[in-house]
Amino acid sequence: MHFETQAIHAVPVDKLTGAVSTPIYQTSTFEQQAPGVHKGFDYSRTNNPTRKVLEDLIAELEGGTHGFAFASGLAAIDAVIKLLSAGDEVLAVDDIYGGTFRIYSHIYSRFGINIRYTDTTDIINVVDNLTSKVKFVWIETPTNPTLKISDIAEIAKAAHANGSLLVVDNTFTSPALQNPLKLGADIVIHSATKYLAGHSDVIAGLAAVNDAELAERLKFIQNSSGGILSPFDSWLTIRGIETLSLRIQKHSENALSVARYLETARHVDKVFYPGLASHKNHEAAARQQNGGFGGVVSFTLKNDTVEAASKFTQLTELFKLAESLGGVKSLICHPAQMTHKSIPADKRREAGISDSLIRLSCGIENSDDLINDLKLAFGRLDFILANEFAANNSKAVVK
Repeated sequence: MHFETQAIHAVPVDKLTGAVSTPIYQTSTFEQQAPGVHKGFDYSRTNNPTRKVLEDLIAELEGGTHGFAFASGLAAIDAVIKLLSAGDEVLAVDDIYGGTFRIYSHIYSRFGINIRYTDTTDIINVVDNLTSKVKFVWIETPTNPTLKISDIAEIAKAAHANGSLLVVDNTFTSPALQNPLKLGADIVIHSATKYLAGHSDVIAGLAAVNDAELAERLKFIQNSSGGILSPFDSWLTIRGIETLSLRIQKHSENALSVARYLETARHVDKVFYPGLASHKNHEAAARQQNGGFGGVVSFTLKNDTVEAASKFTQLTELFKLAESLGGVKSLICHPAQMTHKSIPADKRREAGISDSLIRLSCGIENSDDLINDLKLAFGRLDFILANEFAANNSKAVVK
């Protein structure tokens, strides 16, 4: 089946009642016929019928065999990291999500797990940095927020030749546009808060694998650590996924239109969007992504300062200044002060996240309205900077 059909019909009709919408099994426990004899469910931390529908759904959409739903994207990341042992190393993409950087650097480093970073857009960097201690190669593609593209298939080959597993954070594309497991990845992670749920009304994380032994280990960690997704939030995420195909198409169309406009804007220095022919890894993105390039666009200002970027993010009206992305409403974010604030400035800049870099999450509004919103914001920025310049000159004359 095509994805848009699969995303709807992989959600089963409820066997007990015939309900076409997955029921919310809001229960903590289940009656047993005898000790250990039940209908597949005994306690909702271990398993829940609503959550199971979502877990089976993400497994099918990603081309895997087992899925897992967690209370947040970082809870999913935390569970995957717990597959490691003290002394293990992780080779990760250099502009990794700030939350992932934080959990590795401030929590798991204390337990003897080391993480090293490299530019994974060049396979040579990956190969040169692989050692016997590297158990995970960890990539985001596209990355957050510079939209770098890594070749999943090539990295999978290099990782497996080294005896390492490839973990791919697929949040920015969703399974509607990219299927890392089919390209050789071992574990796929999502912040389902973003495109999968899609309405900025739920916090959720998902993971999928296609190996039974790996699934058994993850299931043990999920049950033991308890960071599971609630039945209601599972239901919200299922409902979001059913319209994912329609939304991601509009997100991608809007983002491409906005990116093309930004290339012409005189205030803008660089535009980052894999759908542009000017993007360094455009061909790789076109090869491994299906039918679109996602809804996130980033750009830097010619006035490469935190102050200029901060001002601009407060001047838009349709683009709401907020954390997160992937919802139906457009959002604007300044990573240096928000999502990547936990990363030291020198490391952040080294990874390509400059002081003025601004991230846009294009929603499903009319693209002309979004572009006009940015034009008006640039005009307001001109007005503010001109007034500041005049005021500073006036002070200088008085002195």
